[in-house]
Amino acid sequence: MKAAILGFGTVGVGVYEMLQAAPGLDVGLVFVRPGKDDAPFKTSELDRILSDPTIDAVVEVMGGVEPAYSYVSACLMAGKHVVSSNKALVAAHGLELEALAREKGVGFLFSAACGGAIPFLHNLALAVESDRIVSVGGILNGTTNFMLDAMQTDGSQYADVLRQAQQLGYAEADPSADVSGLDALRKIMLACAVAWGKLPVEGLLHEGIESLTAEDVAHFMGKGLVCRLLASASISENGKLCAFVQPMLFPAGAPETSVKKNFNLAKYHGVNSGDILLMGQGAGRYPTASAVLRDLSDIRSGRRAMFPAGLAAACADNAEVLCRYYVRTERKAAALFPFAEIEDDNVVVRGVTKPVSVKLMHETASRLRKDGMPIFFAALED
Repeated sequence: MKAAILGFGTVGVGVYEMLQAAPGLDVGLVFVRPGKDDAPFKTSELDRILSDPTIDAVVEVMGGVEPAYSYVSACLMAGKHVVSSNKALVAAHGLELEALAREKGVGFLFSAACGGAIPFLHNLALAVESDRIVSVGGILNGTTNFMLDAMQTDGSQYADVLRQAQQLGYAEADPSADVSGLDALRKIMLACAVAWGKLPVEGLLHEGIESLTAEDVAHFMGKGLVCRLLASASISENGKLCAFVQPMLFPAGAPETSVKKNFNLAKYHGVNSGDILLMGQGAGRYPTASAVLRDLSDIRSGRRAMFPAGLAAACADNAEVLCRYYVRTERKAAALFPFAEIEDDNVVVRGVTKPVSVKLMHETASRLRKDGMPIFFAALED
């Protein structure tokens, strides 16, 4: 099976190199921007790929929603299988792309879009065939995990570890999708769609790590707690879905505390299987490229879909999910929180709340920030 590649950045180069040595797979043309087609295997004309009958599949590793959506749609319309590593694209247009792939009888797989080399979505799609999945989630963003690990290992300030992450290539020049929790949210959206055939597009909540300070770290670590950015989703027996991303504090010894540097930990819970945890490199040239080739091999073996049939848009409802929260804010905002424990230095308060709904906590923090008031919060594992 011959595969063309859309995009020749970090992951595209890795896919190109690995395809040349992959049994049963061949590399075709590589689509690049005009002016970058400086080698015979590169082209800036998408039609050369669409009209080539020897190209069976297309790998999309461009990133972003447009023009990736237009290009992938055109490839599916042309009867080409598509493998993508683009979580922004699949989260935004998974419904349309899945429907188009089924209409054309071609494959549309995207396990590289969540977890990098970790076969999370791949295994989840297989598990759904024989088990009822009740929850999915984990540490799904390597950039923020690297930053949190560094801040908690040596007491560094947020700005310093962000700069280090950018220098190492873990964070983009614009790191907002990572540090805000949006990247992890897109990934949990895909996990929901694979696990339950419901792609949540409304009601989603995400809190990142931009508000975390070295002083916060010293305080909660003094209490034996470790912070990680967690994506969480679950479904009730009546089909009600919750999905959100937020910092979470774990006691030393919890599995999440062993996830260091830029590694990911993805997990799901099945009625029959119980907890399944998968850990590994969540990003990078060769880890992500390896997931792309896994999907190509699946297509070659006859697998055509990762989403279950009947995929539909859904609304997440996080109003009934309760957490106790560690909160740091200004003293004048303390009355907004039902603190069970509180430390007050007359300017800043730090405390632990009684159980509060996830929706209410995120909404309260958003309202405070609009009023110019600082706040950091993290759920506590119970």
